[in-house]
Amino acid sequence: MKKILVLCTGNSCRSQIAEGYLRHFAGDKAIVYSAGVETHGVNPRAIATMKEDGIDISNHTSNNITEYYTIDFDFVITVCDNAKERCPFFPTKAEMFHYNFPDPAKAIGTEEEIVEQFRAVRQLIKDYSKQFILEHLV
Repeated sequence: MKKILVLCTGNSCRSQIAEGYLRHFAGDKAIVYSAGVETHGVNPRAIATMKEDGIDISNHTSNNITEYYTIDFDFVITVCDNAKERCPFFPTKAEMFHYNFPDPAKAIGTEEEIVEQFRAVRQLIKDYSKQFILEHLV
């Protein structure tokens, strides 16, 4: 079984969404983890946005990358430039991937505008996650 780590700055939003979709699309073909170079807690809007699409991430936790140093990952995906630049030495032979998704947690505007930005980023991550699984696990 393949092991996938999704890495972001605070493990609160983009990496949590990606973890949810990668788990969904991978099924029993992979174990998916997410972590941050910091931990900020799981963003409530990320939870709500994923729930709209039928994916429950309400039980996810915000984890620090140091918690996973002993896991031999097959794939590590950074989902923001900051995580890619700040990632400390990570002892792994994993294949590395990077995609800089916009940070919906920094969205500004009315509540509806913020919700729409979360939905737009959710769709980007969903599409990326589905394609990743199709290319690397199926």
